[in-house]
Amino acid sequence: MISTKNKFLFNPIATQIRQSGFTLVEIAIVLVIVGITLGGLLTSLTAQVDQRDYSQTRQSMDEIRDALLGYALSHGYLPCPAISSINGAEDRTADTCTAGKRVGFLPWAALGVKKTDSWNHLYRYSVTPAYSNSMVTITLSPSTPRDITIQTRNSAGVLVNLSNVGDIPAAVISHGKNGYGATSNDGILLADTSVNNDDEKTNNTGGGTVLVSREFGYDKTTTFGEYDDIVAWISPNTYLSKMVAAGNLP
Repeated sequence: MISTKNKFLFNPIATQIRQSGFTLVEIAIVLVIVGITLGGLLTSLTAQVDQRDYSQTRQSMDEIRDALLGYALSHGYLPCPAISSINGAEDRTADTCTAGKRVGFLPWAALGVKKTDSWNHLYRYSVTPAYSNSMVTITLSPSTPRDITIQTRNSAGVLVNLSNVGDIPAAVISHGKNGYGATSNDGILLADTSVNNDDEKTNNTGGGTVLVSREFGYDKTTTFGEYDDIVAWISPNTYLSKMVAAGNLP
């Protein structure tokens, strides 16, 4: 005669219940799989957000470039940098930029454009002094000198000129997602958290006459560091052709 205890042991329903459960190892495997899946989804979502932010910033910078050209067509010269991080009027005294100012914040109020990029960092702006001086008559021959050079890095990582030397009348810079060198919408200068950041340092502290525009790179250990700035500039030929078409140049 089989005891009650033995009957339970051989009970097929109880055996099925035990066999249908998960072991700790199986649960751990499931959690790992779920974690990997969620991690991949989050990475993909972050990449999509970054792509959206960069696309929106580039579009805004295209609008800024058009606004600068429109300002030049209506005034006969380019605007000076902004007065401050909270005052977007151009910092002009009489015919020239105040105290010879040629690089600073974009004069967003004077242009009627967005003040900040997608990361709420103020745009920076550099302009050749002769092109912001309302008393200088821009000429084609001889060509009125410009003084901004755009550089990039070749496949060997060496800086090379992307434009002719001293050939750009004005340029606009977004300091990108990492925000090195940027000022927030609240007027707070963001700290440098990078190890090496040569090209972004040039864009921030190089005096505005040399700017670097290159492919994004996030390796902080390289000799020239990470880079996520966006640089847009006005082509001298575009500027001059529009000024001629508007009758502002002979």
